[in-house]
Amino acid sequence: MMIILASILAAAVAADIPIQRVIDDAKAVERVAAASKRDMPHDLLKRILNDDIETLRGRRADGTYEHAGFERFDSGRVSQAVSVQPKDQTLEIRGSFVYKLQIEAPSRRMLLLTRNRRVYLDRVEIDYLPVSGTQTTQKMKLDAWLEAGQSKTVDFEAIARQATVRLFAHADEKEGYGNLVLTLVQARVFDNPDSPYADAVASAKAILRALDHDDVSSMRAMATRMVNDLQPLVVSTSVVNVVAPQSTQSAQRTDAELYAELQAIEDLLTGTDAEKRQGIDRLHQLVRKLRPH
Repeated sequence: MMIILASILAAAVAADIPIQRVIDDAKAVERVAAASKRDMPHDLLKRILNDDIETLRGRRADGTYEHAGFERFDSGRVSQAVSVQPKDQTLEIRGSFVYKLQIEAPSRRMLLLTRNRRVYLDRVEIDYLPVSGTQTTQKMKLDAWLEAGQSKTVDFEAIARQATVRLFAHADEKEGYGNLVLTLVQARVFDNPDSPYADAVASAKAILRALDHDDVSSMRAMATRMVNDLQPLVVSTSVVNVVAPQSTQSAQRTDAELYAELQAIEDLLTGTDAEKRQGIDRLHQLVRKLRPH
C-alpha cells in the first residue's frame, strides 16, 4: 500500500511542475550542444535553462518559491539619485525582495563638478511585507550628518517581499542643497537541499557555467544527468502492485476498491489542469482516510 501511495504522491508533485517539459528541454540542450560548432545559441539556451530552474524551484505568483528561499547576499540593486533641499523632505524608494538600505553622499554634486554638500539624516521608516509574515513597519532614528563621500547602511529586520522606504532628511541651510543616492540591496535566491529537484537544478546551473566556456562535453554530460534525475519523477502509466496480498476475501475486496480509487486518481493526474487538481484533492482525501488512528 505504501508503495502505491508513494507512486501516486510522486505523480501529484509531477502534476504541479511540468517535469516532462524540463526533461525535453534538457534533451534539446544536449542535442544542440552536440550539433553546434561555433554557432552555439548562448542567449537562447540561457533563457531556456533559467526558465527551467525557476520552474523546478516552484515559483509562486507572489515571487516566492516552494523549493527555494532568500538569503542576505547581494544579487542586485535598486538605486535612486535624489536632490535634498534645506527644508525637511521625505525621500521614498521601493523594492522587491530586499534586505538593506544604503544611503550614500557622492563626492560631487550631480551634473556639476562642484563638491557635494552635507545632508542631515533624521530618521527612516520601512513599511514592508516579509517573505514570511505580515505587514510591518520598522523605524530607526539616524540623527546624523552625512558628509560628501560618506555612506550609511540600514539593515532590515527581515527580508522584505515588498518594501517602501521613507527617509526624512534636509540639507544645510547655509551650504544649500546636497545630493544622495538611495540603494535597496536585493536578496539572493538559494535552493533548498531537500528539494526533490535539487540535483536537477544543480545540473542546470552547471550547464550554464559550462555554456559560458563553450564546454560542450560538460554541457552534454550535465544535460543527460538532468534527464536521468527527473525521469523517475514523471507520472507512471501504471500503478505498483501491492507487495503483500491480503488473505481474506474482505481484505481482497478492500484492496480492489483501493486499487480502483488509486487508478482513478492516476487517470485524473494525467489529464487536464482541472482534472489534475481534482486528482490531488481525491488523493488528499484518501491519505486522510488511510491515516492510522
